[in-house]
Amino acid sequence: MKRQLSVGVLGFGMAGRVFHAPILSAVEGLKLSKIKANRPESVSLARELYPATEVVSETASILHAPDIDLVIVATTNETHYDLAKAALQAGKHVVVEKPFTVTSRQATELIDLAKGKGKLLTAYQNRRWDSDFRTIQKLLKSELLGRLVEYEAHFDRFRPIPATGTWKEETQPGTGILYDLGSHLIDQALVLFGTPESIYADLRAQRSGGEIIDSFDVALYYKSGLKAILKAGMLVRQPGPRFILSGDKGSFVKYGLDVQEAALKQGLSPAASADWGTEPEEIWGKLDTEVQGQRLVGKIQSEVGDYRGFYESVRDAIKGIAELEVKPEQARNTIRVIELAMQSSQEKRVLPFNL
Repeated sequence: MKRQLSVGVLGFGMAGRVFHAPILSAVEGLKLSKIKANRPESVSLARELYPATEVVSETASILHAPDIDLVIVATTNETHYDLAKAALQAGKHVVVEKPFTVTSRQATELIDLAKGKGKLLTAYQNRRWDSDFRTIQKLLKSELLGRLVEYEAHFDRFRPIPATGTWKEETQPGTGILYDLGSHLIDQALVLFGTPESIYADLRAQRSGGEIIDSFDVALYYKSGLKAILKAGMLVRQPGPRFILSGDKGSFVKYGLDVQEAALKQGLSPAASADWGTEPEEIWGKLDTEVQGQRLVGKIQSEVGDYRGFYESVRDAIKGIAELEVKPEQARNTIRVIELAMQSSQEKRVLPFNL
């Protein structure tokens, strides 16, 4: 295995520009070799930000380049399956921006193809490396909350007027807030608790003039009695807690978002930031619990978040020195939950989880 893995990025919209290129460029052992971009402004920006990287206009220039080891699919959601399939058939390792695919059947086909080709396949679930989620993982391992009975996670936003001129606001396969933010919330819940026993969902288009689902309330039910509530909406002017966890010993409540997305949108890089992913104390979560008969109330310092962890995992898995953290089967299960949530909302009933 060569020392550096050569990477080609398909797409230089927000996903490629904000979430992929600056993160993978900051990971030792990965080289951003090619970017595929078509819009003049994207081409110009790619050349400005990455002068040592070749900017190409054709997908084939990346898929059939003998020096490219890893392909990042950062294009529109409905193209994920076709482009990932083409990259695998071309003998490349593949990272697909979330949502992994539009359907679980497509996901299974890609998984089988990747296994047949002996190539790595994964989805970009970078929010496993959010500071707040890493804090919750540590908190649950400590068992300070006792037996967890309810878990609630939110993405609250206020965007009352649908954006124009973007595919994300158009009715097409894979659009809507459930595929977008829901992919992250579902993945996090499945990482923490595994696949649920059953699912109930309420999906709505709440904004005037909106064409897509812009609000969801999904409940995952587990055999242990745990209920996981996942919510997001575009008409929440006053954000509530990001996380609420309740157990038979205590509760944990966390406000505020992981700081990495805002930093990336400002053009900052983890390679040049000494305090990358460090949350300010004012948004640390609050713990209220009981330890050895004594009530314990106070803030819990957030773990440091770092999206580089995703690409470090990809690098090490390709090199065969570590297990891949975001497995494609997990990404497939997330899409299956989305499918069942849509069916549940339409039929207004609880559905068993099945593949």
